[in-house]
Amino acid sequence: MAKERIEIPIIIGGKEYRTGELGHSVMPHDHQHVLADYHKAKPEHVKMAVDAAVAAQREWSQWPWEDRVAVFLKAAELLATRWRDTLNAATMLGQSKTVYQAEIDSACELIDFWRLNAHYAQEIYADQPMSSPGMWNMLDYRALEGFVYAISPFNFTAIGGNLAGSPAMMGNGVVWKPAATAMLSGYYIMRILEEAGLPPGVINFIPGDPVMISDHVLTHRELAGVHFTGSTGVFNSMWKTIGANMSNYRGYPRIVGETGGKDFILAHPSADAQAVAVGIARGGYEYQGQKCSAASRAYVPRSIWDQVRDSTVSMIGDIRMGDVRDFRNFMGAVIDKKSFDKISEYLADAKMNANVLAGGVVKGETGYFVEPTLVETKDPGYRLMCEEIFGPVVTVHVYDDDKWHDILQTVDRTSPYALTGAVFSNDRQGVREAMTGLRNAAGNFYINDKPTGAVVGQQPFGGARASGTNDKAGSKLNLLRWISPRTIKETFVPPVDYRYPFMGAE
Repeated sequence: MAKERIEIPIIIGGKEYRTGELGHSVMPHDHQHVLADYHKAKPEHVKMAVDAAVAAQREWSQWPWEDRVAVFLKAAELLATRWRDTLNAATMLGQSKTVYQAEIDSACELIDFWRLNAHYAQEIYADQPMSSPGMWNMLDYRALEGFVYAISPFNFTAIGGNLAGSPAMMGNGVVWKPAATAMLSGYYIMRILEEAGLPPGVINFIPGDPVMISDHVLTHRELAGVHFTGSTGVFNSMWKTIGANMSNYRGYPRIVGETGGKDFILAHPSADAQAVAVGIARGGYEYQGQKCSAASRAYVPRSIWDQVRDSTVSMIGDIRMGDVRDFRNFMGAVIDKKSFDKISEYLADAKMNANVLAGGVVKGETGYFVEPTLVETKDPGYRLMCEEIFGPVVTVHVYDDDKWHDILQTVDRTSPYALTGAVFSNDRQGVREAMTGLRNAAGNFYINDKPTGAVVGQQPFGGARASGTNDKAGSKLNLLRWISPRTIKETFVPPVDYRYPFMGAE
């Protein structure tokens, strides 16, 4: 597939459109290598996509839920078999994921999303109210009135398939804007869904300028929902736009978002130093630290710091980084020049204001490579402890062992985010204190494990505070946001006299 250069069209209502205004999908680890040319939508295409989604929903939402679910179960089976290598390769080449990271994302996780969402949908539709004698009560789980706008990020192929797929499974029409830096894998997801029998217009694939597309979509009268994964700043801006246009919509749009994170590893004095070090290496450096859940700040007690530091530095020295087609590499490149430049600026700041223990080197000539980096700071409020970097940089603050309870408050208050976090402790009391003190600091909380690697159906994913609406992708909770229940009561023998029996009393 690296030898191919494909053309990616806009897909609206099952038809392909080409504007001639092209963007390019490149290999982050070889940024002169173009994998695909994609056509950018114009305002008229955005309007067409909205109209197609609304029109398709009229019939799609009337399908029995079993038929809708069957489309996604077939898509899962196609992905599990003959599409698996294609989508994994697209993710490796276009997003610079190693074969392992691609397999657990674009294959395993997306298959799980489609299969388990089908299971959760079945549970939802089966949930019906009680009926008293003489009547029949029903809940009609309607799709939302209008269309859903899905905006997906670059870092997980599976997220794109879920952001567009879960509202569609529940009967909605969708306008999907994939990330420019994940266009190749997004396009193949669309092809899988088409082959699985998804009717034209249910999901419309709209590459292009995100500002232009959002400006048109977010102010449209038929907007019924937003399904978003991306930066906190962008999500906040979208929410403001929706709030300013509330009087224009047919109903109140559902706003579902998973946004930023400043995910932590906290070690208790009883923690296994080697386990902490591996948690930092895997949690912070896998996929170049570009997971929403990636470890970015760590708090280590002084009594085990030397062991944690030495072991982590040793692992960093052993980590291979390069072209993901070389299976000896643990890391690839960061996604694009914008990210590369942002991370470089943080590293420059660390070299002046903190202690860089390992890594800190960037090389952008061939690919956007950033070495895995370990930074130590004495200031728990230092910007690398507080701000989202989205790169392979972990900053550590060493605390005195007798300050355990104080450090819990520091962890909780340092960052505006609350996505993932991990505590390492071999003392159950320490675990209990961390679980209580950090109850609102992470939507996904790990004990003696890295803060990444949530599995659909096992660890539903999402956080609160500045990390999003915590609607838990990979669970029934997320699907519930894409339906609007109607209560129906049927009375079998209606009364024919307005008077009640008590009124006949003398």
